[in-house]
Amino acid sequence: MREKRSLSDLRPRRLNRARTRAAVGLSVAALAAGATTGAGPAIAQPKAAPAAAAAAACSADYRIEQQLSSGTTWRMCWRYDNKAGLVLENISYQPKGEAAPIKVLNSARLGQVHVPYDDGKAEYDDLTGQPFAQSLMNLAPGECPGGTIHTVKVPDVWTSDNPNVKGLCTTTRSRGHAYRMQGDAANKVYQAQGKDLLIYTVNQVGWYEYITEWRFQDDGTVHMNVGATGSLSYEDYDAGDGRGWPIGKGGAKAYATSHSHNVFWRLDFGLDGSSKNGIEQYDSAVTAPARGQQAPTTKTTRTKVTKELAADAKTYRWWRVVSAAGKNKDGHARSYEIVPGTTTKYPGRSFTKHDLYFTQYDNCELFASNNPGSCGGKSVDKWVNGQTLTHPVVWMNVGFHHIARDEDQQPMPVHWQGFSIAPRDVTAMNPLTPAELGWQNGHWEPRS
Repeated sequence: MREKRSLSDLRPRRLNRARTRAAVGLSVAALAAGATTGAGPAIAQPKAAPAAAAAAACSADYRIEQQLSSGTTWRMCWRYDNKAGLVLENISYQPKGEAAPIKVLNSARLGQVHVPYDDGKAEYDDLTGQPFAQSLMNLAPGECPGGTIHTVKVPDVWTSDNPNVKGLCTTTRSRGHAYRMQGDAANKVYQAQGKDLLIYTVNQVGWYEYITEWRFQDDGTVHMNVGATGSLSYEDYDAGDGRGWPIGKGGAKAYATSHSHNVFWRLDFGLDGSSKNGIEQYDSAVTAPARGQQAPTTKTTRTKVTKELAADAKTYRWWRVVSAAGKNKDGHARSYEIVPGTTTKYPGRSFTKHDLYFTQYDNCELFASNNPGSCGGKSVDKWVNGQTLTHPVVWMNVGFHHIARDEDQQPMPVHWQGFSIAPRDVTAMNPLTPAELGWQNGHWEPRS
């Protein structure tokens, strides 16, 4: 799916879709300093925003602030990077009952889209080796129902066309049940329908169109997803060596080449306004029933991750990022749990052999592979060298092995890959708890 099209085939503001490895634009120093380009009105401010809830430190044009119907407000700034594309910064979460915003992330963005082909003839780093950011697509109003499409000034555009692209959608979306519970007296059902703030862009690379989606739930959960869509290249049907799948008429004549999408995200946490967060790993072991027991036993152990780590997901293992600066109303340290998504881990490169990396913050370490500049290595695995974690950065790697099918034509349905972070003790109770159940915190007993 990475074939060339001639310039005469390009639509307005479309870049040459040929794969190149030319350098793009801003220097590494400018990237590290957070060079920003872009413009557009932010989502309307909620009328009842408390005075204490100071907005993120950016101008109104780059501010997103949305109060959802449940009373939860998400606030953040956005900017557009000349390699990573959309970057979200100073992200805070304020559910009802909290007097002030709770800072969650300093920044969140893509860290790389690595695409190796099964036949070994091609391998791409779409963020740093291709014009991913420069190929931001204009969005039609119908693609952002009920929301706002912001205008983004795209940096380092390779043509003389207008760099301003209506390419950033912010809207809200229902997600179904947030909870449902039958009351004790069996005569009342407590239920609520959840709402999300949805933010997304579409970037075209070769024949692919990548939908980079961020969903901020009213219960504090954040979903990060990349969806690949677009089309199968009509010239990419030459995988006659068993490394593809037959597509189209005539049986096993045309084979679309199989390939992988290894997507990395880079998260810089700032829980409660501090970058000095802790990392904890939890592992549970299940043993056979002892004499006299009815069931197996499970023991969970905590390991504090104090040094940089290349980590792998496994059954009964999870991680959390823990605040060193704040606690919830019950006195428990706030944290966010990392929830890996479905993945096909690619073993072909050293940096894709692990699911998760925790590295010490370095403003030179920006992309998981083919990183510009001199950072003691060009990929994230080289940065795990024993440094003490005082300001940890989280890198998540989620892989997808794309073996094309007849249904991928034409256009190709979106195939998604991603992960989540979920609040753990950020609030004392479910932030969507109805008022009449607010007293049922901890070991409660029915009232007489």
